[in-house]
Amino acid sequence: MSLIDLTPAQLRQSADHKERIADLNKKLAALFGGSATPAQILSAKPVKVKKGGMSAAGKARIAAAQKLRWAKLKAAKAKPAAKALVKAVVAAKPATKKGKISPEGMTRINAAAKARWAKVRAAQAAKKK
Repeated sequence: MSLIDLTPAQLRQSADHKERIADLNKKLAALFGGSATPAQILSAKPVKVKKGGMSAAGKARIAAAQKLRWAKLKAAKAKPAAKALVKAVVAAKPATKKGKISPEGMTRINAAAKARWAKVRAAQAAKKK
């Protein structure tokens, strides 16, 4: 299709698009410092973004846990005196409190489950009638 065949509205739209492209090229050049062409910008090497790492404390906890696992394994193969030493180290390790559900909490969960199933059974019985 040649320029002669285009309508005035199509020519106006084309000019608008060219202006937008020129404006975006100017913005890109400003971002990348100077008179960089779009082809140069696209071929530039991407900047590496540092990903989140682990804290020193986290690494230390993992290392300590691994050392404890190896000590247990070696003690299982070692003499009784070494086994006693490992037991002492394990006993000295502070116990971490794990979250457990209280008996009252379990009672509430069980009651809710029974109520849900009663509702399901009642709906099934109503369908059969």
